[in-house]
Amino acid sequence: MILTTTPSIEGKKIVAYHGVVFGEVIAGVDFVKDIVAGFSNFFGGRSGTYEEELMNARETALRELEQRARDMGANAVVGIDVDYEVLGSDNGMLMVTASGTAVVVE
Repeated sequence: MILTTTPSIEGKKIVAYHGVVFGEVIAGVDFVKDIVAGFSNFFGGRSGTYEEELMNARETALRELEQRARDMGANAVVGIDVDYEVLGSDNGMLMVTASGTAVVVE
């Protein structure tokens, strides 16, 4: 499965469009990670705990997008866009959405 942010794939011809496909993940950030991230914020530096959570959510959203495209009969997804949002009354949830167009290329 080819996944790309570009609208086409160099050297490949799109022969069928199967529609827009999505992968969504909503992940909670737990209390311990909040404390560790707070220390990083206070003392400066990067928050490895949040970065890891963000990477995991993004990878899961892309895997879900890929599986849904495969289920539609596609062998590639073009025009992928990844969006991030924080949700919840205390901003304790992270939502990652990946979307693109499922296509067949030859």
